[in-house]
Amino acid sequence: MPLPPQLLAIIEATPSNQLTFIVTQHGKPFANAQKFGNRMRHWAREAGLTGCPLHSLRKAYCRSLAEAGCSEKEIASVSGHKSPSEIARYTKDADQ
Repeated sequence: MPLPPQLLAIIEATPSNQLTFIVTQHGKPFANAQKFGNRMRHWAREAGLTGCPLHSLRKAYCRSLAEAGCSEKEIASVSGHKSPSEIARYTKDADQ
């Protein structure tokens, strides 16, 4: 999976003793999707990403993966989409 060099460096430098490396401030996996979403919104605000819904970030990342040549299965492994039609809807502009 192609990753920007800065992101890859951060991932490689992040200590982790488990498969989950995006964890709560207590080092545990998030209890559910809502709690993870709340934390993502907090991190987005900290990064100055105001007025940018998380859904838009997800769509933009799917599109960037498609532009980098990732397959639908690779994109689904990152985005969590179950349906190829959903991935196609997210990535259709990448074919332009």
